[in-house]
Amino acid sequence: MDVLYVALGISLVFDIITPGLSNCLLGCSCTNDNLGRSLLCMETSMGHIPEDIPNDFTKIRIENCHLTELPQGSFFQINSLEFLWLNFNQITLMNIKSLQGLANLTELRLQGNKLTSIPWAAFQDTPKLKVLDLKHNLLDVLPEHALRHLPSLTYLDLSFNHLTIISKEVFIHWPLYQAAEKSWGKEGLVSNVILALHDNPWLCDCRLKGFVEFIREVSPPIILMNSYLMCSGPASKADKFFHEIQLKTCMKPVASAQETNINLPLRANATLTCVVKARPIPTIQWRYILKIIRGLTQIDEETITSRLVISSVHLADQGLYTCMANNFIGNTSVNISLNIDSPNSSAPLRSPEPMLSSDDSGHIDIRIAKQTVYGITLEWQIVTDNPAETWFTIHFGKYDSHKKEIIYIGPGINSYSVNNLLPVTKYKVCITLKNHPPGEDQCIVFVTGSDISELEQRERLIHIIVIVCAMLLAVPAGMYACTTEARFNCVDRCVDLWRKRRMHKENVEGTERQHTFDSLQAASDEALCRDSKDKPAKRRKSEDRFIMKNDRMNV
Repeated sequence: MDVLYVALGISLVFDIITPGLSNCLLGCSCTNDNLGRSLLCMETSMGHIPEDIPNDFTKIRIENCHLTELPQGSFFQINSLEFLWLNFNQITLMNIKSLQGLANLTELRLQGNKLTSIPWAAFQDTPKLKVLDLKHNLLDVLPEHALRHLPSLTYLDLSFNHLTIISKEVFIHWPLYQAAEKSWGKEGLVSNVILALHDNPWLCDCRLKGFVEFIREVSPPIILMNSYLMCSGPASKADKFFHEIQLKTCMKPVASAQETNINLPLRANATLTCVVKARPIPTIQWRYILKIIRGLTQIDEETITSRLVISSVHLADQGLYTCMANNFIGNTSVNISLNIDSPNSSAPLRSPEPMLSSDDSGHIDIRIAKQTVYGITLEWQIVTDNPAETWFTIHFGKYDSHKKEIIYIGPGINSYSVNNLLPVTKYKVCITLKNHPPGEDQCIVFVTGSDISELEQRERLIHIIVIVCAMLLAVPAGMYACTTEARFNCVDRCVDLWRKRRMHKENVEGTERQHTFDSLQAASDEALCRDSKDKPAKRRKSEDRFIMKNDRMNV
């Protein structure tokens, strides 16, 4: 009995000294130190934030645990949390309310994840945040008011991301910078803040002018970790440091043409040329009657030359051609008149559109390659006998509209950007060879989401929500697209599949090395849900793949 009493006494003393250590997550370790209680989870296949984390932790470190998202109220009950490290996971989505309840949080580290955007309004819930580490992610946009809710920062790391353009106003609107201006020269009134922006693919055109000037003039309390920021483009400025370049103010396009009235004999080859000067580089299109045609462009600094080549002209080709150029400042155009001289006025007319002969054939792969602030960029690949002479037709418009916009694309071009998309709208886009009607496997259907709030109007991006088996999955932070061949009779299977993916706890194939970036996996392709009874014997890449990329978290 004495031995039993001694054992019970030792157990009681241990519980008093180390309270709650027995209440720790499986596969993790819990410790106590002078900073409070800590949770450490390393290389554990969680897949999601556990719901049963005790609420007495001041520090949580979950790394290499295959987390994919931060949902709403991820750590809501742990209001004493001060340090949160979620490095080296696979986090792609961050809900705007994911930091709810963390009023005492002072340090947030999300290094080495796959975040393409941050809901910056989420930091309203963390007024004491001092350290924000976002390096080695996929961030490509920094909205003008991104730093509005970060007045207490002493360390901000945005290095090794995909940032190309930043407005100077991002930092002008930062409360810390505004406070520094008021206290300029009064040492000690404002704490210094370390800012890391290096190793981003900066696009050094006129849009970056304000930011480049800001970096040159920056001084304490803002201290750059690496002040030698380097340009990645355009070609004339690639690999040059910010202090080595001079950027000009942006300029509206100005178009001109040496020949505005061209006369050619029947069946001659015509080349229509327009020259555009603009900053930044504009998009250029040709319009003929109701057709939109893309020519071949040549870029030399601020001058862009666009040529529209028409081989073996017919009487149907004569008329007024308009070269149109636009960038974010404005647009311009110039008209060129093409006249065909024919000795035989009864010569057969050729249809205004490039026709497809009965023996022409080809396989087109279409996908949404990029999502931008203004819309989407389509890309396609073609396998045909005559790629240098192949024309394409884009059919684009609202899904339920029978009247689609028709755009003709000349040979040698395999991408097209669609801008000014409306929110909460279902669209359909198809690409065909010349004048062929679109087939089901040549189309993509997508739905744009709605804006989050007026607060983040500046960082508004068109975000696209899921269309899978006629069901919309609420993941507005991503962009998903499927072809019209996706069947609409497998809703239950899609729901189950989606839930299983989110609850997935198995190890991802392949090993990862802790504390290194070599092992960070690229975003994997996602497969569309299909019923086994559906007939697709030959699936195409555009049916199997949908793209995730955007800026919104509004789950």
